[in-house]
Amino acid sequence: MTVPDNYNTLQNASEGIYKEKGSKFITYAYPVYSEDEIKEYVSELKKQYYDARHHCFAWQLGTDGKRFRANDDGEPSGTAGKPILGQIRSYELTNILVVVIRYFGGTKLGTSGLIHAYKEATIDAFENGTIIEKTINDFYRVNFDYGVMNDIMKILKEEAPEISKQDFNLRCSIEWNCRQSDVDKIISRLEKVESVDIEFLRTI
Repeated sequence: MTVPDNYNTLQNASEGIYKEKGSKFITYAYPVYSEDEIKEYVSELKKQYYDARHHCFAWQLGTDGKRFRANDDGEPSGTAGKPILGQIRSYELTNILVVVIRYFGGTKLGTSGLIHAYKEATIDAFENGTIIEKTINDFYRVNFDYGVMNDIMKILKEEAPEISKQDFNLRCSIEWNCRQSDVDKIISRLEKVESVDIEFLRTI
C-alpha cells in the first residue's frame, strides 16, 4: 500500500468556542509539522490560560495515520482528547494540533455532555478556519560542475520543481523541491549528467 503524498490541513491557525451550563470551551487549532512545535503551542497556551481547569488536546502528523496523541488533561478518560481526535479524523485532516481549554462553570456535564462539548468546540474551530490540500515535498540539493549547467537547467525547466536557492561558481548548486511522487523521475534524469552529486535535505 502506497502512502499518499497529499493531505488536508488548516491553512492558518483558527479558533473556536463552545459554551454549556456555564462551562466555556475555547479552542485553538494549528497546522503543525513536528512534536517539538506541538509542545511549544501547548506550553504557551497553558501559560496564557493558566487559570483554566483543563487544557485538553489531540494531534496527528503524517499521512499514514500512525503518529497521533489524545490527552484528556484531568477530564474523565476518553471524554476530551478522544472526541477532539475523532473530529480531526472525521474532517480527514493531518499535520494538525487542536487544544481545547475549559473553564469550569460549576455544573458537571457528565460523560456524554463532555464528549459532545469537546467535539463541538473542535468543529467550531475547523468551521472558522480554511482547510486546504497540501503535498508532502522532498527537498534536495544538486551539486554540479559549471560546464554541465545547461544540461541541469534543461532538466529543471522541463520537470519544473520549485527552486529555492542557486549558487553558481566553479562548483554549482541548486536547491529544489517537489512532491514525493515526482522525485524519482527528476533524480533519475539528473544522475545521468556527468559530475552531478545529489543530496537529500529534508521532507516537509
